Amino acid sequence: MARRGRVELRRIEDRTSRQVRFSKRRAGLFKKAFELSLLCDAEVALLVFSPAGKLYEYASSRCMPLATRLPPALDLSA
Repeated sequence: MARRGRVELRRIEDRTSRQVRFSKRRAGLFKKAFELSLLCDAEVALLVFSPAGKLYEYASSRCMPLATRLPPALDLSA
């Protein structure tokens, strides 16, 4: 079985395709964050901002509210 080789990463020009890819990649990333927290007993917090500025977040059950743990440079509560 042959390998694909390197894939060139570049912006997806078609808006609909870009939105579909974003949604699928976001779902996969959240699944990996959940698996990491479950399998490795790690505290995981994940923030994703869509191109439209919408916030998607995941935090493992043991994580404190994000606003109290963010470094001052990343504080989103202001």
